[in-house]
Amino acid sequence: MKFSLETRNKNLERLKNEVFDLVIIGGGITGAGVARDAASRGMKVALVEGRDFAEGTSSRSSKLIHGGVRYLENFEFSLVFEALSERALLFKLAPHLVHPLRFVIPIYKSSRVGYWKMLAGMWLYDLLALFETPQMHESLNSEEVRERVPELDARTLVGAMEYSDAYTDDDRLVIETLRDAHRRGACLVNYTNVESIEGDSENIEKLHLRDQMTGEEFSLKGHQYLSSVGPWTDIFGHIVDKNWEDCLRPTKGVHLVFPRKKIPIKKAIVMAVEKRIIFVIPRHEMVIVGTTDTDFQKKPQEVKAEASDVRYLLDALNTYFPKLNIQEKDIYSSYAGVRPLVNDGSSSEGKTSREHQIWSTGENLTFIAGGKYTTYRKMSEETVDHVLKKMPFESGMSYGQSQTKNPLNPKVTEALFERVQLMEYEWAAKFEFPASIVKRLLFRHGEEAYDILKIMQKHYSLYTDNEAYWMGEAHFAIENTMCFSLRDFYWRRSPLFLATKDHGIKYLKCICKVFEDLLGWDAQTSKKEQELLMKQMEKELGWKGEFV
Repeated sequence: MKFSLETRNKNLERLKNEVFDLVIIGGGITGAGVARDAASRGMKVALVEGRDFAEGTSSRSSKLIHGGVRYLENFEFSLVFEALSERALLFKLAPHLVHPLRFVIPIYKSSRVGYWKMLAGMWLYDLLALFETPQMHESLNSEEVRERVPELDARTLVGAMEYSDAYTDDDRLVIETLRDAHRRGACLVNYTNVESIEGDSENIEKLHLRDQMTGEEFSLKGHQYLSSVGPWTDIFGHIVDKNWEDCLRPTKGVHLVFPRKKIPIKKAIVMAVEKRIIFVIPRHEMVIVGTTDTDFQKKPQEVKAEASDVRYLLDALNTYFPKLNIQEKDIYSSYAGVRPLVNDGSSSEGKTSREHQIWSTGENLTFIAGGKYTTYRKMSEETVDHVLKKMPFESGMSYGQSQTKNPLNPKVTEALFERVQLMEYEWAAKFEFPASIVKRLLFRHGEEAYDILKIMQKHYSLYTDNEAYWMGEAHFAIENTMCFSLRDFYWRRSPLFLATKDHGIKYLKCICKVFEDLLGWDAQTSKKEQELLMKQMEKELGWKGEFV
């Protein structure tokens, strides 16, 4: 089922003419999860996002699916248990997006948490996972650590713990969740902003929206409304309630991206710096390093990496990997996001709980804030349960049970994903593309790799293999992920900006051709889109040149 610009146009007409059971404001991972859950129960659902889906915090995470080892120290056992349960489920729901990864925690003589305490924590971590983990933890002596991670500083090394968690493509997890909501009948649109409300926080009558692409204004009616706008929660709260009291403690998280050849590790490394945890995460062609955790008081859309953030992460890297001599010039890219933490009065950013909260104001407005990426499905289920309790008894009883424990994509079940990965050479021969490209497609898309290979063979076979690959990815994204700008594709539908030294500019001309052909761009539109792409890159990399 297509999920494209044409879909968006049809959905806009639905928004203008229909009344929905639930209207969701915000198209990040939580809003997407709620839309899928509510639609799976038979509710009539609408979702509006002011920018691109996942453009805020949901595409700017550490890109991990994990229980949170560090939360054990704060005795947040229920949070860890819930996250580990959801981790196990996500392996089954999205095997093409959630992949096992081994993590190593090196322990030095000066480490704040010693060897035996850490070992006890590892046993507790596996126990809270009910031992349903890709691989049990291992305790390593100093020699074993040197053999497995020779890049680490070995001076004063006592040993290490090695355990399992997972990594994901966070932005694509949002899109896949939305695609399943769409298959279930949800009405979803991006670039449609809430300008104002009619009514108040006690009883919203309708939303006044603006189509960011055309400037058209219109109204949207629903029986129940949900704010799932993450770090914009207080901003939206002030729109609907003149007496709103801020509830968030927003914190900034910055990540740096390096090429694998510069940090040639095979396992993720957990660095303990100033009572914080910083991950060094290998992912295919790149290594992601982060994150920072500092209070942030500006507007969420103004967040960006600063020179001080970059220096902090570089210092941590060179403390743990002194032999690699990692410098600012080695960084390929960076990104920054804002965590929508609920203010619990903690003394520091790091101690602020990652638990989520759901609450309502008045008859038909509900808020959700906080939470962990890993637990988004459970959070969504709880949110819909909460909303249903606010509806008339006979209405709430007419809906079925949540169906969100089923795979996100019917073409990518766990068993099918394992089978299609064996098709690498067969499909390479059939479509006449290198096995390496086929393997990359299979790993990213599962069974849908076949559809992309057909597109590549039919439309782009005269280009180089790598050009055909990115053109195929762009073609698929335009038709199936409601993608219609270069920025959306470079940031949230592919790793081009993050993972390549030139940020994918090498393929810009051929990718532009796909957008021009499928979306009917003229030369002026194409030029404008390229200028906007470059402007966004300059913002994300604004810290460059600030080093003394």
